[in-house]
Amino acid sequence: MDQLDRKIIRALERDARISYAALSEEVSLSKSPCWARVKAMEEQGVIRGYRTELDPARLGFGLEAFVQVSIDFEQSEAFEAAVRNHPLIRRCHATTGEADYLLHILARDMSGMDKLLREEICRLPGVKRSITAMVTREIKAETALAVAAQAIGS
Repeated sequence: MDQLDRKIIRALERDARISYAALSEEVSLSKSPCWARVKAMEEQGVIRGYRTELDPARLGFGLEAFVQVSIDFEQSEAFEAAVRNHPLIRRCHATTGEADYLLHILARDMSGMDKLLREEICRLPGVKRSITAMVTREIKAETALAVAAQAIGS
């Protein structure tokens, strides 16, 4: 990936709906080579997709939490499959340390969060223990990777 590719992905991270004409103008490249570079980065998996970013609170989700989950490893495949299919689990990461996984979950309100934790998360396959931390406010929610990649020299 060269400097021009980095310019392209920075522009796409700012506005994934930018037209190829506007993108090519922004990065000082004609439209066809710009399109070819974007397609190449899509094929290489650098660009994994294009998404709309939504505000959970405006969609009725009043609470967010992070849940550390420890499981019986014999159940890890079933646990991961269940997590992938659960609509209120936004993200799941396998982790090191005291817990095996870290979940980011959403709920409408405290009653919904209680139900989600006690009746669903704790009953996922293999769950032995969970520790929940409620989100009180968001400090940073950076999704752009182009600047971070540049910071590490990638």
